[in-house]
Amino acid sequence: MKEQRQKRKQRWHIHKEAKSGGAVRRHLYQYKMKLIKISLSGLLLLCLSLGAHAQDILTLEQAIDPALKNNYDLRLARNDAEVSANDYAYANFAFLPTLNATAGKNWTTSSIKQELANGNKRDTSGIKNQQLQASINLQWVLFDGLKMFATRSRVENIKVLGELTVKNQIVNTMAAVINGYYNIAQQKQQLRALAEQMSISDERVKLSDAKFQTGLAPKTDWLQARVDYNAQKAAHLRQQTLIVQAKASLNQLMGVDPANIGYDVRDSIPVNFELNYGTLQQGIDTINTDLKVARQNITISELALRERKGELFPVIAFNSAYNFNRNRANAATNQFSTIFNQNGGLNYGFSATVPIFNGFNKQREIKNAKLDIAYQQLSLENRRSVVNLSLTNAFKDYEYFKQALELEEETLELSKENVMVALERFRQGVSTTLELKEAQQSLEDSYNRLIQARYNTKLAETELLRLRGDLLR
Repeated sequence: MKEQRQKRKQRWHIHKEAKSGGAVRRHLYQYKMKLIKISLSGLLLLCLSLGAHAQDILTLEQAIDPALKNNYDLRLARNDAEVSANDYAYANFAFLPTLNATAGKNWTTSSIKQELANGNKRDTSGIKNQQLQASINLQWVLFDGLKMFATRSRVENIKVLGELTVKNQIVNTMAAVINGYYNIAQQKQQLRALAEQMSISDERVKLSDAKFQTGLAPKTDWLQARVDYNAQKAAHLRQQTLIVQAKASLNQLMGVDPANIGYDVRDSIPVNFELNYGTLQQGIDTINTDLKVARQNITISELALRERKGELFPVIAFNSAYNFNRNRANAATNQFSTIFNQNGGLNYGFSATVPIFNGFNKQREIKNAKLDIAYQQLSLENRRSVVNLSLTNAFKDYEYFKQALELEEETLELSKENVMVALERFRQGVSTTLELKEAQQSLEDSYNRLIQARYNTKLAETELLRLRGDLLR
């Protein structure tokens, strides 16, 4: 009976303080200080989760630098560009003559047995013969319908295409690295938010347990608080895994060992709020590297058509050759046989090859070359449409997430204050655990929306700069 009277007395005091609006106000300052302690404990939990020792900070510039050297897609593009540059380095040699030499030596053994009408017999078994042949041939094409000039121009433009492809890949690689880098930052922000919420849940568990022990609340409140706290611990562990995976993805872009995650990044995400659509759109048709590549493909296709048309003209060439021949035998078969013979001579002249009929093969190739030009032009129009659409959509995302970011920052402050008041009300016994749980959920949602809005704003900014090619500047 004595214990029951004490419990009733405690409930009466709590109810009396709860009815007084000054109870919350009296404890408001004290709770603010406690919330600061909770935040500090959350940060301490975050530091412990990331590692017992300090990690080197990787800056964005330090992440981009190895990516521009080691990224596999970029290295493949550079290799293709080097092949094109190597072809162009030898392009002018196509105007020079071709010179070929051939040589050969043959050995023969003959065996002849004859019986003549007058009764004479002749046996020439074992006669051996050696033959040496050598020649050197020169051909110099003087005219081929200007095909050789079109070929040289095409090779030169392929070299330019390779350079544009490398530049385009550099821009895309930089954009991917920026997005991957700030993905780690936003995952770290999520981890920090989870650590703060875990601290609040831990306080909720302690309060629920204290109320249960004093008979002021049922055990289900404490059990639910423990369940929610464990769920947040599981989410915290999952978030640590996501950070490790994000680092591995960034390492792959940088071309380094995916397992080398012994570094950290700053969890801030700076955003440029001054981008203007008119400035971004101005001159993008001549700036965007995708469109430059598409136009270069049209130029190459037009030069290929000139090559095919050049094959309809006669080919005039200068030809020259020097031939050498030597025969040697170890014996003669008769008195008129030659044991040694050697001759050589130089000849030269001009030749003209006139195409007359080849099954309409050249006409087929010309038509295919024209179709390829039409294809490349359609490809350019398609790429232009895609770039304009991407620019418009990226800027709309940019504008939306900028506004959402400002709104979510305000919402987060309200959610923090709401949790603070709800926790104090729960401490004073004037609210239920359900009210506190709803306030916590609102805070969690506010954190998620704010972090996502900040990251999405950065993604939209990066995409706009990628389309403009300004990431290289």
